Amino acid sequence: MESPIPILIGVETEYGIHVERSEGEGEPDVVADSIALVRCASEPGVWMVWDYSAEDPHRDARGFHVDQLRQDTDEAAYVDQDARRELSYVEVKSDLALSNGGRFYNDHAHPEFCTPECATPGELAQQDRAGEWLVRNCARTLGGKLGRPVRIYKNNTDFQGHSYGCHENYLLPRALPWEKLARAMQAFLVTRQIYAGAGKFGWEAEDRFLESHFQISQRADFFSELQSVDTMQRRPLINTRDEPHANPSLYRRFHVILGDANMSPFATRLKVGATALVLEAAARAPDLDWPVLEHPLEAVRSISRDPDFAWKVRCERNRFASALEVQSWYLEMAGRWCNTAESWKTALMSDWAQVMKDLAEDPFRCRHRLDWPAKLHWIRRFQRDEGLSDSDPWLRSLDLQYHLLDPAEGLFAALESSGEMEAGEPDEASARALRSPPAITRAAVRGKLIEKFPARVLAAQWDHVLLEGKAGVVRVDLTDLFAPDDISRYLQRIEAARAVDDLRGLDD
Repeated sequence: MESPIPILIGVETEYGIHVERSEGEGEPDVVADSIALVRCASEPGVWMVWDYSAEDPHRDARGFHVDQLRQDTDEAAYVDQDARRELSYVEVKSDLALSNGGRFYNDHAHPEFCTPECATPGELAQQDRAGEWLVRNCARTLGGKLGRPVRIYKNNTDFQGHSYGCHENYLLPRALPWEKLARAMQAFLVTRQIYAGAGKFGWEAEDRFLESHFQISQRADFFSELQSVDTMQRRPLINTRDEPHANPSLYRRFHVILGDANMSPFATRLKVGATALVLEAAARAPDLDWPVLEHPLEAVRSISRDPDFAWKVRCERNRFASALEVQSWYLEMAGRWCNTAESWKTALMSDWAQVMKDLAEDPFRCRHRLDWPAKLHWIRRFQRDEGLSDSDPWLRSLDLQYHLLDPAEGLFAALESSGEMEAGEPDEASARALRSPPAITRAAVRGKLIEKFPARVLAAQWDHVLLEGKAGVVRVDLTDLFAPDDISRYLQRIEAARAVDDLRGLDD
């Protein structure tokens, strides 16, 4: 077997925020609430130095540059609204570049935490959990200042047809052509929800609530295109944004927007780990006979809304009849084509296989590990005990409570503390993770620069850091920094540096 293909993983999570107010106080300013919450962060980092000039969401992986996105109108409206505030654009964003190599900022009306680049799904789940800890602490601090409860939800909907994202990022070799990458991943992402869905008591469409039924995914209602560079309107199954934040001739970033925010760390690890393995298989064997769904846009909703959990699909040439069969085929291909010398891969495939078996026999066998079976089991039990109908709004209230990041009130938190859900990292480990970037990715270099020279950081981005030296600006280029030996060499130089100017020539 050839050497493993390193694939870096990151997740961006937008959180829902609610500041309790009494009647008569007028409409809440959710943007102001989100800004105030982000600014409550006390973790080590550098404020308001994020380099937006390096971002271009209009570049399309299919080989062209679009003049305008559908969401540009929304973005312009946000900018117009924000111009009336007594804050600059940068102050509205309130970016905090963290010493773990991650990012925390206000994304319109949502606090957003971006994990640093991680080398394994286990690292990613740990960093995702650290983000929850950070946001929860900020809510507690803001609540203390305001003298009223501030609630944070790690979910993807407001039950009124508005969805916010949990986007995944996978950095992989550009040698895998886009057309073959997209073909390999479409059926996988559409069917992945059977274990990665967070569950929802409601069916929605854009800007409206439809009906009171359960479905296994929070986001399945909001996709209407096969491929597109847009992310906020007419969302696509395959997002074509071509913004690698790395050497564009060698790398591409596969930006996945078809996915839920998971409360269960097991589900988070399985979701990103299985995706990384399928990407590695696609990079090794791009011409495999990948499954092709006949109607993928219909399938993403029909799978999610199937009350019998049969998850039937129609594939070309009648190859597969269900989402379970499609996922089992991807699991087999991962085992055949991925280098499994790394221990996390064998563990991940074992968990993936067990989940497939349990879902086939009885989905509720997964209720201690996966979000949607856990949510459905406990809320249905409450519904029976209270004699509630499916349309009772109490069910949606309990759905929200599952995602509430409050150990005293959150339903997932209660299930975890009682042993009903597989536990994630304790708070102490999350606090450490916010100060400890993944050791063998370039996030360690970014984080070390922020930790050691916070007052000298002029700008930060995923692929570079600019620092103020006595003899001028020092640019630390992270564009091609992926080899562990090079990362180690950078870290030794930064550790030994007594001043920013000692870092000149670091890239040589």
